[in-house]
Amino acid sequence: MTDQLSIVLSQMTQAVGDLAANADAMRKVRARHLAADLILYPEFQLIGYPPEDLVLKPALAERAAKLLAELAAETADGGPAMLVGSVERASDENGGDKLYNIVALLDGGKVIATRRKHELPNYGTFDEKRIFAPGPLPDVVEWRGIKLGLPICEDGWLPTVCRHLAARGAELLISVNGSPYEIDKDDRRLTQVFASRVSETKLPLIFLNRIGGQDELVFDGCSFVLNGDGSTAHRLTDWEAEERATRWTKSAHGWTCEAGAIADWEAHPADIYSAMILSLRDYVERNGFPGVVLGLSGGIDSAICAAIAADALGPDKVWCVMLPSRFTSQSSLDDAAGCAEMIGCRLDTIPIVPAVEAFDQMLSGSFADRQVDITEENVQSRIRGVTLMALSNKFGPMLLTTGNKSEMSVGYATIYGDMAGGYNPLKDAYKMTVFALAKWRNENVPRLSRNRVAPVMPDTIITKPPSAELRPDQKDEDSLPPYADLDRMLHMLVEEEASVDDVVARYGFDRDAVVRIERLLMLAEYKRRQAPPGVKLSTRNFGRDRRYPITHGFRTG
Repeated sequence: MTDQLSIVLSQMTQAVGDLAANADAMRKVRARHLAADLILYPEFQLIGYPPEDLVLKPALAERAAKLLAELAAETADGGPAMLVGSVERASDENGGDKLYNIVALLDGGKVIATRRKHELPNYGTFDEKRIFAPGPLPDVVEWRGIKLGLPICEDGWLPTVCRHLAARGAELLISVNGSPYEIDKDDRRLTQVFASRVSETKLPLIFLNRIGGQDELVFDGCSFVLNGDGSTAHRLTDWEAEERATRWTKSAHGWTCEAGAIADWEAHPADIYSAMILSLRDYVERNGFPGVVLGLSGGIDSAICAAIAADALGPDKVWCVMLPSRFTSQSSLDDAAGCAEMIGCRLDTIPIVPAVEAFDQMLSGSFADRQVDITEENVQSRIRGVTLMALSNKFGPMLLTTGNKSEMSVGYATIYGDMAGGYNPLKDAYKMTVFALAKWRNENVPRLSRNRVAPVMPDTIITKPPSAELRPDQKDEDSLPPYADLDRMLHMLVEEEASVDDVVARYGFDRDAVVRIERLLMLAEYKRRQAPPGVKLSTRNFGRDRRYPITHGFRTG
């Protein structure tokens, strides 16, 4: 029986579905830490998380089993054991086919133990009950004379599994996770959820999380080690890959981890900006795009998207296009040019006036007895969308869309126009968050940035009243409440699922105004269903978290 232990936490990214690449990445980590006793990898490290319905393909589980056996065989060299997250396909007592989310402990050339995830999350972004079968309450794993408790992600977010493992004699809890970023979630994991597991069991606990973007999700890492007295022994860096070697000693009071580095996790809005950088970078690079193209209007949304893209990919991979109409102000032209120059990216100008005139002529007969209205505004937006998509198709960069959550909430976006594109960094960011990000980025260079410049946009972009510039002297507040008020309404209606009366009671807004915003929110669902993906930041993003019917008649006001 040992009383000294070296455990390496490998906070790393994953490639969903690229099992060979994931296995090779784990091998490289192990090769760097051959003197360790045990190396830990995040949840589903072998297949990537979340696999969604990809995991239903029998070939994936078969390949995972083969690679897991190969990794296990490699531990016959006498080096460190490996705790690997994977999937397992097995038959139940009735001959049915079941899939399980598992961790496997590999040591001495074989798989010495597997444990199946017991608590399957089925809320928000998670849909595991539809895909996986729950495992039984897990027993401890005896390894080198130590009794390990191995709760998998949600098993540690609820008390049942950890209490059971403590009752079964566990000496150390190791929780591997695939926990996506949400605003304030890093602190909640540490000080609320897993601190409670330690308080309940009096056992030391390792929380290990992945990093990197996966479609609409982004993972922030923020792994940590808690001792049995509740003290924090280690905090790993947020947003970046890190391999942290931890030293453990056993005494009469159980296992204790020696104190190590305590990383400072980013505060707002730096953490939101990092989420946007990492998610966009991984989405563009893993899908094989050479860069991005976007419309740069001189407004704040496109300016911050251009800045995020340059930070994520480098300014040489960002192509901005100004698409002026006869309503575009000189100040917008100047601001767009100034923004591109400050960021250091390419800017082309393609006037849309000829196309607008062509459409006016084409439709003049059909529109002869109709007044000019929002239809003509939307034609301008769609001409811009077609132009940008043509550049994307011809030259290969992904078209970035730039609409924020406030606009998408109330339908102030043109389907097949400014909504056309492949990814939207601002999809889950309200307008006031956009203002905060712009001000912060003008004064700071993000840690993850590949564009080490600041500021990145003229101050006039931040201070001028927002406008779509689709008609003379147009301002967003001509038809919407001030964004500070609108965002308060929307946060309650979306994130809190509050009623109109709840909103009025909290803020004292005019009731008819809130009723109108709720109506717009409901009517715009069909647009949001056709919007490109974008990084999840909140607890209720459009898409994975908030799934409303398009056709329904319920209103609270």
